[in-house]
Amino acid sequence: MELQPLQTEYIPLKPKLTERLGRRIRQTYRYDSAFWRIALAGPWGAAMFVFALAALGMPTGLGALADIIVFISLGTVGLFITAHMAAVLLAVLGLPLPRLYAGVVMYALTVIFFIFWQDHDAVISAAASGILTLAGIAAGIVISLLYSRIGRRLRFYAAAALGLLCVLTALWIADSPVARSDMAAKHAEPIPAENPAKPGSYGYTRFDYGSGKDYWRKEFGRETDLITPPVDASAYIKKWPAFRTRYWGFDQSALPLNGRVWMPEGNGPFPLVLMVHGNHLMEDFSDEGYGYLGELLASRGFIAVSVDENYLNYSVWTGIPDNDMKVRAWILLKHLQQIDKFAEDQATPFYQKVNFDQIGLIGHSRGGQAVAMTKDAGRWFSEDETLSNLERYNIQAVIAISPTDKKVDGGLARIRDVSYLAIQGARDADVIDFDGDRQYIRTSFTKPSPHFKASIYIADANHSQFNTEWGFRDISYPKGIFLSQSEIMGPKEQREIAKIYVSAFLESTLHGEQSYRALFQDYRSGLHWLPAGTEYFNRFESANFYKLAWYDDDLNRVTLPDGGLARGEKLTWVEEEVKNRKAVSKGTRGVTLEWAAREDGAPASYSLTWNASFLPGAMTKTPEVLSFSLADRSFELSDPTASTAELEVEVELLSTNDESARILLSDHAEITRPPDIAFTIHPWVEKRLSNGKYKHPQEAVFQTVLLPLSEFKKMNERLDLSSLKEITFYLSGGPGKIMLDDIGIYE
Repeated sequence: MELQPLQTEYIPLKPKLTERLGRRIRQTYRYDSAFWRIALAGPWGAAMFVFALAALGMPTGLGALADIIVFISLGTVGLFITAHMAAVLLAVLGLPLPRLYAGVVMYALTVIFFIFWQDHDAVISAAASGILTLAGIAAGIVISLLYSRIGRRLRFYAAAALGLLCVLTALWIADSPVARSDMAAKHAEPIPAENPAKPGSYGYTRFDYGSGKDYWRKEFGRETDLITPPVDASAYIKKWPAFRTRYWGFDQSALPLNGRVWMPEGNGPFPLVLMVHGNHLMEDFSDEGYGYLGELLASRGFIAVSVDENYLNYSVWTGIPDNDMKVRAWILLKHLQQIDKFAEDQATPFYQKVNFDQIGLIGHSRGGQAVAMTKDAGRWFSEDETLSNLERYNIQAVIAISPTDKKVDGGLARIRDVSYLAIQGARDADVIDFDGDRQYIRTSFTKPSPHFKASIYIADANHSQFNTEWGFRDISYPKGIFLSQSEIMGPKEQREIAKIYVSAFLESTLHGEQSYRALFQDYRSGLHWLPAGTEYFNRFESANFYKLAWYDDDLNRVTLPDGGLARGEKLTWVEEEVKNRKAVSKGTRGVTLEWAAREDGAPASYSLTWNASFLPGAMTKTPEVLSFSLADRSFELSDPTASTAELEVEVELLSTNDESARILLSDHAEITRPPDIAFTIHPWVEKRLSNGKYKHPQEAVFQTVLLPLSEFKKMNERLDLSSLKEITFYLSGGPGKIMLDDIGIYE
């Protein structure tokens, strides 16, 4: 038997797990060719762009450029560490792909998502992360393809340009120009006076007062002109983080009184006007943003002071002090007391220059609520022993620019026997509701006087541009990138409107210049001053107004004060709450009239009737003007596009001798529909950003109509204006929907 040779089969031993992992880790970057290493500049750029946006929304006080550089540097370090860790992990898993590049992409996706993830906008954050990262990937691939085709010098320039891309883009976003709408408006008789926005005849001086210890701003620190002692607000503020103390150098027990002053030259005394900002980012100082108003007012004979309350503002790093809203008003009162002391000191420029019987207050945003609270100080500070002799300070005028209106200690400011003006932009993406209208409603007059209240609602104005330091976006970055800027008017024009209305209002109320009063009764009288290309809505009521119907007296839609009755024909009519765009009550009621188009063309009607003359017994003269407030709510119809282009309203008066006269409203007034606002860049974003804050595009805004009774007399000489008993509104065309309120007359 032949023996076969013994054969041994060689079976290689499987390497140990540690050896296999070691080999994979050593080969981590085997797929990251030069192409992919260059291409990672794209997702890096996308991530750093968002870091730059975050820097603008999270200021440190070092300045925008320094913040952007710091954030991008930290973001790049984080990317370097994270991307390499991700690459190693992918290598351990054995995935055959450019792992370092994949790590950079994953980093970009993750950080962009979390930077945008505010107010639980997870869907928007995911969309933004995906879109920006994909854009970065595409840009990186293009860069890599181009890189191999250009010379070494051009490569250097390309790299430098890429490095500056995020910084320059972010800075451009912070201050880019915007377009405007171009809507025409009918004209009324122009006011025969000079433009109130033009400088006056006074020269003026600029100086500051402050603590002398502010190390962020030399004008309130070592170079301040007048030293002020601190004030203790610890009775109101209990939460003041240690970091806030380190940033400012003081806590709530030693708040400084800092002010920028524009003072007219001359003997005086001059009216005093305090201006105060709202809640902006603490590190991005706000008080300098009203210099354009300070200069104008000083040239017209007002002492203007811009009050510093930045230390009460929100910070990403420390939040906001508790009770800040009350303290904002408290600080204003403390400034009045301090200026009073200055006015008695011969060594200060205030000496014998201040007329404390003529004081005006201007507030923006939360400052707009603070000035109303300051006028109604007794509601919150009656037990504060440090606020004595407040009756010495006679506040005659209050201006609220885009004000907030929130309850403080369960109460709201109620202004009595003082002139009030609210200014609001319809494209305000911060205070999106017309809260100034709520303050207007609560402003009342207990006796006849020269005082009046007014509001101006500007179709294309926003929130921030009333302050020169706040940029043009109403919410901070990164979310601010989602706001649409295409229809917002330019900053110069928006501030021109503020100058016209603020100056005219203070001239009327503190200087007694009555020629400007017409501007608040009908904005069209000032169209030769006002910027074109936007729409205006104004409301007005003076202390000499006799109300006939105001719908807050009872819940019965038929009964009227003084025994009058209401009736409606061919329409649906109901008394209901006046509400803002979020369907929250403004604290008053009106009557809503809704009618459909009729084939026979017969108009619908709403009548107010009394058995005898409705003229108040207190009237000593024949009435001259019929006034009412009207809001076009046709946008609420089931098919708003079916409503007529303009309201077809006629107003008829009937006197006790059964003579009547009717005039067409459009011949004497212009009722404009509220603008349809797109706050964000896309309807999909509109419904989701900030929990749907922007999903209501329109708000019904009242407009005051003043109809001279002489126009009715022209239609029928037999109409007895001294004995009127009925008012009827005829509503033609349709379908339509309006709300009426504050119907009455003037002598």
